[in-house]
Amino acid sequence: MRKITTSAHMPTELKVENVSENVAKIVAYPFETGYGVTLAHPLRRLLYTSTVGFAPTAVKIDGVTHEFDSMRGMLEDVAAFIINLKSLRFKIKGDSKREVVEYSFKGPKEICGSDLGNDLVDVVNPSAYLATINEDADLKFTLIVEKGIGYVPSEEIRDTLDSDYIALDAFFTPVTKAVYDIENVLVEDNPDFERVVFTITTDGQVSAIDAFKNALEAMYQQLSVFKGIVNINISDTLGKQIPTNSEFAKLFESINSLNLSARSFNCLEKADIKFVGEIAIMSESELKDLKNLGKKSLEEIKGIMEEIGYPLSNDKPEFLSKKDSLKQKLEELKAQSKN
Repeated sequence: MRKITTSAHMPTELKVENVSENVAKIVAYPFETGYGVTLAHPLRRLLYTSTVGFAPTAVKIDGVTHEFDSMRGMLEDVAAFIINLKSLRFKIKGDSKREVVEYSFKGPKEICGSDLGNDLVDVVNPSAYLATINEDADLKFTLIVEKGIGYVPSEEIRDTLDSDYIALDAFFTPVTKAVYDIENVLVEDNPDFERVVFTITTDGQVSAIDAFKNALEAMYQQLSVFKGIVNINISDTLGKQIPTNSEFAKLFESINSLNLSARSFNCLEKADIKFVGEIAIMSESELKDLKNLGKKSLEEIKGIMEEIGYPLSNDKPEFLSKKDSLKQKLEELKAQSKN
């Protein structure tokens, strides 16, 4: 007989197994019926969309003006070269989020991923093929490798580049496969509890365990928007707008909480903007003047700031009266984050 309870059963068992260098299995149980898929499905999606990886975002090839060009002495045309280039999986060494890497090759030579590793970047699939050049070829190219999440099409990268660069579709996601199984497990006399079994595979840019940690952090960050509801007396708020614990709590959150595209996030990060409030106290013209911030990024940031109730050039009296104190607090937080 099922017992009557007032709260869901808390899972207590966690097992983590490194199956191979890039594969991990994570098992958690026991969950109440239905809780397994409720938690596993969004985590699977976040593994694909929010795990940080690296990708080439642009290339400049000496003597080449566009992606449909050809190069003397190279077996592949430029379009095929770019397709091969995008299949290489880079990893920036150190803490840099962007590296500009120069390469020079003389033929005859078959160029593979292992030839592109240097002091700035590693290539985690060294056997991947790039191009073949003959004895008459002198291949020189400059590659921009960046850190990001998800997928960013070349159209959104192009207007941030110098005209001699070719923008590339950026596939940042290092997770190549993320699957989960829901199994039944017996708890006391109830066989309907659930065990969640995750199997995660990455391309080697990050470990499978780190990818799962990344997905968990993303979930916690997204759910944090609801933290103001905790400890609210619902009977006192019927028919009213529910207040948060702090009137301006959102402004002190990281810009990660805005869930911006990689391009917009990178522009803000390069401008040393770390908190939502730093955007809120800016005018539209100040935001527009940020280096490499294109029109699409500007519109995206404006739209999100309006959605959360802090439009650019906010002229509400209650906001203007506290703008100076907000600015001071944000400066203190930034100083603390750098220590």
